[in-house]
Amino acid sequence: MHLTITPEAKVLLDRLNTDNNHYLVLWYDTEGCGCGVNGIPTIRFTNEKDPLDIKVENEVYPILIHKQQATFFAEDMKLDVKGEMFRLSSPEGILNPFISAQSVCVV
Repeated sequence: MHLTITPEAKVLLDRLNTDNNHYLVLWYDTEGCGCGVNGIPTIRFTNEKDPLDIKVENEVYPILIHKQQATFFAEDMKLDVKGEMFRLSSPEGILNPFISAQSVCVV
């Protein structure tokens, strides 16, 4: 699995990471979405690494994803910025067009 972070997204991530978190996590958020297969792909900062986390290839940040959630993401993804919102996409389409900066900092 690979995630490309655009230069614009890196600038916004650096600005948001005021707590100097060690990892960026690809997270399949299911809260309030019904069952566990209904959710929204998103990102979050964290300092914790779960034993079931796997590394996502990236040149900018150490990125993790829980082994069981990897199925909800594409093999090749891009994190970009549109305005002040992150956009997570893949060659197959947009995974999440509106990831708020505030939600990335929720730990």
